[in-house]
Amino acid sequence: MTFRQRHTAIFRREPVDRSLWQPRLEHWIHVNRRDGTLPPRYRDLDHLAIYDDLNCSPRAYFMLNQCLVAEQTGDVEVVTEALPGGQRVTWRTPVGEISQTTENRALSWHYAEWPLKTAADFPVLEYLLRHTTWRWDAETFAAQDALLGDRAAPTLYTPRVNVQRLIIQYTGFEGFHYLYHDYPAEMTHLLETLDETDDAIYEVVCQCPVDIINFGDNVAGEFVSPAIFERWYLPHYQKRSAQLHAAGKACHAHWDGAVKPLLPYIRESGMDGIEALTPLPQGDVTLQEMRAAMAEDQILVDGIPCTHFMPQHSVQEVVDFAREILDLWGPRVVLGISDEISPPGDIEKVRAVAEFVEGYAI
Repeated sequence: MTFRQRHTAIFRREPVDRSLWQPRLEHWIHVNRRDGTLPPRYRDLDHLAIYDDLNCSPRAYFMLNQCLVAEQTGDVEVVTEALPGGQRVTWRTPVGEISQTTENRALSWHYAEWPLKTAADFPVLEYLLRHTTWRWDAETFAAQDALLGDRAAPTLYTPRVNVQRLIIQYTGFEGFHYLYHDYPAEMTHLLETLDETDDAIYEVVCQCPVDIINFGDNVAGEFVSPAIFERWYLPHYQKRSAQLHAAGKACHAHWDGAVKPLLPYIRESGMDGIEALTPLPQGDVTLQEMRAAMAEDQILVDGIPCTHFMPQHSVQEVVDFAREILDLWGPRVVLGISDEISPPGDIEKVRAVAEFVEGYAI
């Protein structure tokens, strides 16, 4: 079987000839290319050629996310101002304006000013949400899918679930909780608006040619209480999972960090699996706790802690960890790194896992 065939078969719960090794290497490649520290054999290779050399499968988000296109409608003016080390963006609408300031740090950016600061800003975000349309870029998908080839099945991120989107994109963690408790009625309305306007996203996603959908939420238990999860996250997962299943698609969510408080919700989420669950010593759960929390046919995506690719762990320790995961989940796993290898990580350990997987009998 090709990597693509294995990837597809795992989510269809069909037999596979061997396990699929699918680590995410993009950040490692970007940072080491920028710093001039890529191993000589990779300096003239593109992303996909590096995956080929390591005999592993890419997770194609970085190739296909651009195919789900948001377009602003209505009377909206977007003003972008360059700042030293960052930029300021202002959205001007008939009901007011909001702005954010971000700072660039290496290959990432961070908020210095969040768009939603008070409840008075809520109508502006609601206006933006209600004046956004979504479409599928079929031409870009066809080109990117051809490049992907047999390396993996197409996969796609959808925008984050209600609360998670507010925390990460609009309010920050502290701002969200002050607003949530100080303005419960207004916040409830805004969160319901996020859920309602997501309908337009999933109408497009359900019709698109990608059959493995990821709720790219970055959920971590240290930031989400069980009460908030039950009120907002769980209904979203249940509703959208059912919708995607009806369209013939599989889905999973990205949970990382400390996840122990959230494990009880995996079975009732309706999802086919979970991506990036991070076990000890990096996370707060054991592999056995993760396995017990998941239904027999739910799929683990990833599983080997990122820290195992650092110098304090041997190649044998990494291989032994991979073996334990495959022993526990069998064919119901897309083996990867939770959630990706760090730039100083040892890329030869990635090759070692690939060699182990080639010889592991399902």
